[in-house]
Amino acid sequence: MNKPLVGIVMGSDSDFSIMEGASKILEEFNIAHEVLVTSAHRTPERTRKYVQGAKRRGLRIFIAGAGGAAHLAGVIAAESTLPVIGVPINSTPLNGLDSLLSTAQMPGGIPVATVSIGKWGAKNAGLLAVQILALADDKLASQLVKYRKQQAKAVELKSKKLETPHAANFKG
Repeated sequence: MNKPLVGIVMGSDSDFSIMEGASKILEEFNIAHEVLVTSAHRTPERTRKYVQGAKRRGLRIFIAGAGGAAHLAGVIAAESTLPVIGVPINSTPLNGLDSLLSTAQMPGGIPVATVSIGKWGAKNAGLLAVQILALADDKLASQLVKYRKQQAKAVELKSKKLETPHAANFKG
């Protein structure tokens, strides 16, 4: 098996139902990755050790999902120069808005790329990781172009099922 290039981390095992979307995208592109539960608040030393050993293990990117105060992505970014993609989890009565703000509002000098809240965000985090890795991998870049074309084709097929007679004249 290939060495993992992406580390998917989350603050709680209950976040996996959302973060699984990132894992599925990476699997679709045959990108080896690892999944770990570690908390910025409840297991800070575990988180620090995981992040500090990441480069040595071959990781190139982190995807971090967290709800509530959502400091996991920021803590990882503070401990590493590898790119960090933060996924806000909608696990509180604020429906993820608290997580979004905690993840996106990083102080200058410690960047975290932040995607949308929840399942869409996890999927997009996986795709963003693929795009970053594709910068140095022509085969992966080609797969990404093919993926986008398949997405467009799927939209067109769905449209055909719903089109009214007048819309069928549209050639776009």
